Amino acid sequence: MGRRNPQVSSVSVSLVLPPSLYLGPRSAASAKPFLTSNSVTHVLSIGPNPARKVAGITYNRLSLDDSTTSSISKVVDAACDTIDRVIASKKGAGKILVHCAAGISRSPTVVAAYLMKRRGMSLKAALGQIIRVRPQISPNAGFLQQLKDMEMELFGTISLDVEELPKREQDRLALFDLEVPNATD
Repeated sequence: MGRRNPQVSSVSVSLVLPPSLYLGPRSAASAKPFLTSNSVTHVLSIGPNPARKVAGITYNRLSLDDSTTSSISKVVDAACDTIDRVIASKKGAGKILVHCAAGISRSPTVVAAYLMKRRGMSLKAALGQIIRVRPQISPNAGFLQQLKDMEMELFGTISLDVEELPKREQDRLALFDLEVPNATD
């Protein structure tokens, strides 16, 4: 797993909000074939910078540690503004990749917050939409609590009453009433 693949298979990147919003690992931010074939114009790094930048792509970075004590509030507001600006660019055809190191905790947290704040989704609907295309996501317990607090502030209710997402992918899918893919093990 530790090897970097400059080609990055499209399987490692997930289209969360078609046709504009992608979520993936840091390696995708340097993968010219992926970025160009999907017309991605912007990359938003949540935490680590990509290993190398691709010419013609606009890169933005917001600092956030993957720690249960890190506050997401400032990062979320800046990320929402950036995502909206990119999606509205190119006459509504702008495309953005949001990534962190592995695309599992930080960037899915930010994308879920975006779906809640700007698309009016409940936390369960937002995480469900992300998990449907990227089942490996698992925001840390601190991030999940902050998303629940945000949902209460936005909508006056909490749609997902868990302290953390289940460790096993099939249990995460089941939590959101999503089809569990056929296991071949």
